[in-house]
Amino acid sequence: MSVKIRLQRHGKKGKPFYWIVAADARSKRDGKFLEKLGTYNPNTNPATIDLNVDSSVKWLQNGAQPTNTARALLSYKGALLKHHLAGGVRKGAFSEEEAEKKFQAWLDEKAGLVATKKDGLSKATADAKAKALAAEKEVNEKRKAAAQEAEEALKAEEAAANAEEVAEEPTATAEESTEEAAE
Repeated sequence: MSVKIRLQRHGKKGKPFYWIVAADARSKRDGKFLEKLGTYNPNTNPATIDLNVDSSVKWLQNGAQPTNTARALLSYKGALLKHHLAGGVRKGAFSEEEAEKKFQAWLDEKAGLVATKKDGLSKATADAKAKALAAEKEVNEKRKAAAQEAEEALKAEEAAANAEEVAEEPTATAEESTEEAAE
């Protein structure tokens, strides 16, 4: 029986969520599997990968072949490195403790890189929000200035109209007074 380490698709349409499984190569993509090794959520940034490294290494040592995507995920989480280091221990190149130290050093370095990426993403998000806020403030200031100009223009029109009415009223009262005097 040929065993593959591959992804099983779950989640809804447009929002995939994957299980990383060890399954018989003949079984369906989302069908029967031998063991669930972890999960992979590509919807988050950076993608969330939860993997049981020891079980993955056990399956790799037993001859399981990962698919291309599964290989990339195993490499990202260090399962392939641990499998490689275990091969070195079996051959006698170095001891189990040295292999574990190398693996922990690699994990620490990887965690630092991931933290740096998350910080960069949060900074970029904050910068984008700040730029959007500044642009919004600028647009609001322009709107306020335009509204103020329109209000001043309206007041000037009303003042001019009032001045014309005031100028017309004395003539009208003068005409009325002459008519009253004539009667």
